[in-house]
Amino acid sequence: MIGAIADDFTGATDVAVAFRRAGLRTVVLFGLPSGDLDLPEHDAVVVGLKTRTIPTADAVDQSLAAADWLETHGARQFYFKYCSTFDSRPDGNIGPVADALAERFAAGLVAMVPASPEHGRTQYLGYLFVGPVLLSESPMRHHPLTPMTDSFIPRVLEPQTSGSVGLIAHDVVRRGPYAVAAELARHADIGDRYAVIDAIEAADLVAIGGAVVDHVLIGGGAGLAGGLGRALAAAGRAVPETLAPDPVGQVPAVVLAGSCSYRTLEQVAVMLSSHDSYFLDAAGVPDAAELARRALAWYDSAERSTPPLIYSSVPPQQLRRVQDELGVDAASRILEDAAGRIATGLVARGVRRLVVAGGETSGAVVGALGATGGVIGAEAAPGVPWIYTPDGLALLLKSGNFGDPELLVRAVSIPSDQEVRA
Repeated sequence: MIGAIADDFTGATDVAVAFRRAGLRTVVLFGLPSGDLDLPEHDAVVVGLKTRTIPTADAVDQSLAAADWLETHGARQFYFKYCSTFDSRPDGNIGPVADALAERFAAGLVAMVPASPEHGRTQYLGYLFVGPVLLSESPMRHHPLTPMTDSFIPRVLEPQTSGSVGLIAHDVVRRGPYAVAAELARHADIGDRYAVIDAIEAADLVAIGGAVVDHVLIGGGAGLAGGLGRALAAAGRAVPETLAPDPVGQVPAVVLAGSCSYRTLEQVAVMLSSHDSYFLDAAGVPDAAELARRALAWYDSAERSTPPLIYSSVPPQQLRRVQDELGVDAASRILEDAAGRIATGLVARGVRRLVVAGGETSGAVVGALGATGGVIGAEAAPGVPWIYTPDGLALLLKSGNFGDPELLVRAVSIPSDQEVRA
């Protein structure tokens, strides 16, 4: 069994669907599991945590606790999932968590592969690209919590870890899994703790997956999870998927958008043109409970022919004004708390399909609802699957940068008879 530890909830769904596509029976859990759970038959379990931006010591402790639980419940290979844009502060938390897991499992050299070509994240000669531009020139440069101003991933990782960081370039990867395995062995021999590996297309991830198929610990975005899954399938260690009807169907739906990423802002703009909307103005109402009360009162105020949008997503300049007025941490805390309260209130009012944009917002919503996991459904966009919870909710947890501009509108227009992955 593979045990995956994701540093946010949208990342957990992204890596879960990558495993599932490859034929691995996959379960996703939200938050640190405790005790024994009645899980369906599975080949992989993904534990989604909220550790990307919390204090480093807490991120390490939670990740190790998740690793302990996964090992106790049968995992023999471990996957540390972080964002394909390598989101982190200068001091972590990717490096410190990876260090702790490597020590926990006596892993030796750990392959690190953030690239996910299907999402437009590629790495060449160690430099990470978002679409056609360097990471440091993309909108991620202005991320409110983890601004990424350096595109050279070995240099980003080095200050976060006590170990040395090597690079395996694309000219090795394109020669296939045996060449990658040999280069990994060379880096291990010279004492490197990590090897950051280039990937610019799906075939590269398959080659890397074949090279690390038996490594006890691997670190990467969802792209490498797909490559690893393909390698396992080739070795006869995966089973075909089956399709089943959407168990939720046509039910009241709402979009909650908290991400301020460029792509989410595009998606919000598209939805604003055709759906009712309510803006969460934290600067005007700097109180989570009051923000939620007003949003729910607005939701109750009228009958609507289309699912509404409740959002706090704003462009970088406007976000900076809010953060200057309230403080970065306070602004995030107010809006995340409000999103959780709103989600709880919406479910109490009969909403059963929630589309949530943003990793931190998704974490707040899932936590407030007490959702502990669910079944992986069809993808509304690459890496953005529906999650069906045991208590009858359909959740679409979207990383801020994922999806096409029409995703939010399309997601709340799902016909009830659409087939999804069981």
